Amino acid sequence: MSERLAIDVTLDMRADASGKDPDKYSSTLRRYHQALWSKPLPTGSRFDLDASKPGRYLYHQSALGEFLLASDSILRTFNSHPRTARIVAQIPMTERDASMSEAYTIGGMIVFPGNRIDGKQTINQARGTHPRVSDRFDLTVECIRRHYLGQPSPLDATLNRYAEFFALFESFRGYVDFFLLPDAVTDDYSSVRFWAPFDDFTTPAIPQSLEAYVTYRDAMFGFLRERNSRISAQAG
Repeated sequence: MSERLAIDVTLDMRADASGKDPDKYSSTLRRYHQALWSKPLPTGSRFDLDASKPGRYLYHQSALGEFLLASDSILRTFNSHPRTARIVAQIPMTERDASMSEAYTIGGMIVFPGNRIDGKQTINQARGTHPRVSDRFDLTVECIRRHYLGQPSPLDATLNRYAEFFALFESFRGYVDFFLLPDAVTDDYSSVRFWAPFDDFTTPAIPQSLEAYVTYRDAMFGFLRERNSRISAQAG
């Protein structure tokens, strides 16, 4: 984009969504996504995103291909999940409300391809409904890491449908760096920093106790704060 947009990493993206889903209805969020991800790819080619196409959230068309992107809120607090209701109820409501406001800052948002292929689930839909992922972003990143290595994961069929999108970034490192996700992985990019104990997708994706939930939540928000710092640095 020719004009730099000031990005407030403390802003709750629900602020201008009129009580609706900010991923669809926040114009501020869409401007932020457009500003952040319209930039050179690892190959050096520009990945400029158009927000003016009717009925399309963000759009790119060039020699690279045609891509329709949609926003996804990536931090799962489990505040309203029926299986964690009794656990989360032990945390004061004021603290829960504050965590939700923080979760909806720009660091808790990303874009994925938003078009359905052959009538099947998008990445956003699949990661939200697969019981071994349960909308957790750390587990989603592990699936993406395995995609680049050609290894199986709970989301492999879904990610393979969008192989052209992931190919834009050339490698897992390229994807992580492009979307400002280094705090989700180890320094050498070889492993994901999981927010809860992980054993090849056999461990429960949903926290089973208050202690487990607090550990998970602290790790998740640690990632969020670091990513917001990266976003602020890039935008500045």
